[in-house]
Amino acid sequence: MQDLIWDNTLSVQVDEIDEDHRRLVETFNLLGHAVEEGAAREYVEALLEELLACTDWHFKHEERLMLQHGYPELESHRKEHQELIDSIRALHDERLRAGRPLSAGDVEYLEHWLTGHILGSDMELGAWLNEQA
Repeated sequence: MQDLIWDNTLSVQVDEIDEDHRRLVETFNLLGHAVEEGAAREYVEALLEELLACTDWHFKHEERLMLQHGYPELESHRKEHQELIDSIRALHDERLRAGRPLSAGDVEYLEHWLTGHILGSDMELGAWLNEQA
């Protein structure tokens, strides 16, 4: 697995959001390596739980910023957050029920999920927040 690399491509130019994203990328990379190396299922599950917890916290953080600054796309961004969290929880729950570990395909799905959100909605949010400053 190739690590996600934090660089200006993923920066939304808002320090506190970028700091959250860096943490999410670090956790994602740990998870990817654990899956690739065939780490113990309990360890992989713990990393996925950590990624979920960090993502959930980050989404609440972003939503607070959107509320604070009157972001006009708050509801659609919030809906996207909920859909993303629901999809990752469904993946997690399915793997637990089936007793199957995460696969390389699951990690690829998570990568698209993470980078797609940052490069899409979060870039729009960052640009809007920077216009307000």
